[in-house]
Amino acid sequence: MAELKETLLALAKQIEGKFDNLIFDLRQRLNLFQPLQIITYRSYGTVNRLYVKGRVIADKNITAAADQDNVLDNILNMYKRFQSDEIPNARLRLLFEDQEYLVTTDEEGYFVINLAPKNPLHLDDIWHHIIVELIDAPIAVPAGLQAKAEILVPPPDAEYGIISDIDDTIIKTDATDLITMSGNVFLHNARTRLPFAGVSAFYKSLQLGRNGKRNNPFFYVSSSPWNLYDLLHDFLDINEIPTGPLLLRDFGMETNKLIKSDHMGHKFKEIENILITYPQLNFVLIGDSGQEDPVIYREVVKKYPTRILAIYIRDVQLPERAQIAVAVSEELEKDKVKMLLVENTVSAAEHAAKTGLIFSEAIPAIEEDKEKDKRPAVTQ
Repeated sequence: MAELKETLLALAKQIEGKFDNLIFDLRQRLNLFQPLQIITYRSYGTVNRLYVKGRVIADKNITAAADQDNVLDNILNMYKRFQSDEIPNARLRLLFEDQEYLVTTDEEGYFVINLAPKNPLHLDDIWHHIIVELIDAPIAVPAGLQAKAEILVPPPDAEYGIISDIDDTIIKTDATDLITMSGNVFLHNARTRLPFAGVSAFYKSLQLGRNGKRNNPFFYVSSSPWNLYDLLHDFLDINEIPTGPLLLRDFGMETNKLIKSDHMGHKFKEIENILITYPQLNFVLIGDSGQEDPVIYREVVKKYPTRILAIYIRDVQLPERAQIAVAVSEELEKDKVKMLLVENTVSAAEHAAKTGLIFSEAIPAIEEDKEKDKRPAVTQ
């Protein structure tokens, strides 16, 4: 059965590839790829290696989110995000300090490179910037097309890192209900979707930690597709939630993506990569009970039993899901890792203060933020 599945997927991939080539040629003749844009994704690295990822696609002129956008505006922008015209085999030059690095996009327009700086980085700032320039492509290339990539490198005096889910952890999505989730995602934008109450203040208190330097790094791991990157990027910024790399999911017909990049596999792999990259840094994990976060985090603790300081799981009010989270929590007690199923952000903050992760003085601000956020959702 597995061999048949892989054979069918390979055949589907071949058909998709031929169809994509035909569409690419047609769009090229109709000049539908202009203008082009380089999208860079916030990523992370170390003093000796920087991980850079991005994409080259046609610029669909997705408008910036506004409070007054109506449902049709949001649907149109979402259509543009998923109806992307990617540019394969485009060559890019990356400029960092006085070094140049070359990379080529794959068939879906993505580029990925692990570059090694000539000299170890000076950690004067947590963020480092790389210029990405398009130099060649199968279609006409505009002169001087550039973008800036942001790479996070945690400082050596960071107390701990935070790895957080997004959907139903930071932002209400209702991922367990396909119809409701579709409405939340497609009918709203980065301004009309609201975070859960108190998230901004709580995450800022974790970023601040106990040393007062506000340098504990955040990483956001989600099963959302890369097509939603700009929406999630803007949502975090608009709601003053600490900036961090966004590690989303590839979708496509490729066998390894359909088989290996399931929700659990994708998130576990991304979390493991972070832990491997920073072996001296321990982490707080934040998720929700709606999908598989408790089970994924249990596997993380099993493989890295001394690296996880605490786990906070938002209760999405589904009894069967809560039972799974409670069972996992009881199992993790053996590893002396506390997984807390919480109804609200204040409960998580109180535990974090009690265990010395944040200042107890931060709790009133989190409570105030929670009350302030209890406002009616924007309707269109």
